[in-house]
Amino acid sequence: MQLPRFYPILDVGSARKRHLEISAVARDILEAGATILQFRHKEFFGRDVFDELERVAGLCRQAGALLVVNDRVDIAQMLSSRHFDVGVHLGQQDLTPADARRVTGAAAIIGFSTHNELQLREAESSAASQPADYLAFGPIFGTASKQNPDPVVGLDALRRLRPLTSRPLVAIGGITRANARNVIDAGADSVAVIGDLFPSDLSSGPGRIRARAAEWLAVLGR
Repeated sequence: MQLPRFYPILDVGSARKRHLEISAVARDILEAGATILQFRHKEFFGRDVFDELERVAGLCRQAGALLVVNDRVDIAQMLSSRHFDVGVHLGQQDLTPADARRVTGAAAIIGFSTHNELQLREAESSAASQPADYLAFGPIFGTASKQNPDPVVGLDALRRLRPLTSRPLVAIGGITRANARNVIDAGADSVAVIGDLFPSDLSSGPGRIRARAAEWLAVLGR
């Protein structure tokens, strides 16, 4: 598969902390031109959150963008049963890609996070038994989006380890518009963005997230 260079992650906690409506954030990102959007929610996944996710799924379908659900294979499968095209992104502590594939079937896109050389090697050597469509690697830089982040790997490690996998590689962790091109030049196919989606001057008026997403697309292209 070929991933778009700009891989925005709609983190529910980050949006709520800024008193933003989840579906409004999704609409802004998609209207800017994003073609993939990950929905990330690390707290209790109640009915209210699922309702928000279903609205986001509808927006993604209208925009022709791929929706990826973080961690929750069951939630992704529920949306698929309602005829949405949904992928899932898995962490090291989630279901393995192989177990997730038994739930989702062959067609769903599955991503899998790695955080060091050993995990990246294991993910690639077990490609047949751990059938992820793409791998993520990071944190490349320091990040405030995780409560207990893994150790920073840096650009040098990204450049050195990129040849270990033939699958698309998404870089994540502390990436901003200022350093994103360096990340692509170091070998990443795509850049996942959480914190730098939210401008510091959100209070200045509507459309600021749409403008920020457009800035990202101008830096990276599609």
